[in-house]
Amino acid sequence: MKMIIAQLKEHLKLVIGVSIVLILVVFFWLKSTTNRIEDTPILSDKISVPEQNAQPNSKKLIESQKSEINKQIMVDIKGAVKKPAVYKVNSNARVNDVITLAGGLTSQADGKSINLAQKVTDEMIIYVASVGENVTAVPSSSPTDKAINEQGKAVTTTSDKVNINTADIAQLQTLKGIGAKKAQDILDYREQNGPFKTPEELGKVSGFGEKTIEKLRESITVD
Repeated sequence: MKMIIAQLKEHLKLVIGVSIVLILVVFFWLKSTTNRIEDTPILSDKISVPEQNAQPNSKKLIESQKSEINKQIMVDIKGAVKKPAVYKVNSNARVNDVITLAGGLTSQADGKSINLAQKVTDEMIIYVASVGENVTAVPSSSPTDKAINEQGKAVTTTSDKVNINTADIAQLQTLKGIGAKKAQDILDYREQNGPFKTPEELGKVSGFGEKTIEKLRESITVD
């Protein structure tokens, strides 16, 4: 009987020892697995949006506005200024800016003939009249005048069309595409043949074709 009890005790010790080993193995295995899970990076299901794309289109709008401001246009200024010429200016420039580039007004200039606050446009002609000339400034509130100015025509109002029968060489040069030579040709024709009966009669003057007359039709009169 004592022998049986001793054998049971030995078996019990063996079972306890094996159990302890199994518990330790399971413990270390679980600990190792936990560490691997913690070290594994977690992938987010959210899509990261690049910071530059997350910004609104205001940046592009600002850049576009800066580009428009920096755009260069050509403006021709004539008449009673110290340095009449063609000048390159920013697209947001005003008549006053162009006059400053031209050295300012002469002592004979009629300040009432121009609108210093008017915005200039590409290919625009600015004519500063001298005292005594019948030229008035363009009212900025007039839609019709604005349309003409955007096409680079004379800076006078639409009601003040250039009369090609009475205009002098300076007034004729306010017309788009008319330089000193063409203006003189008109004067020469008028002296030799008398006043023009219709605007189309300009076609008889050297250098004036149908296209040129068509462009001038809304800016000239013979009355």
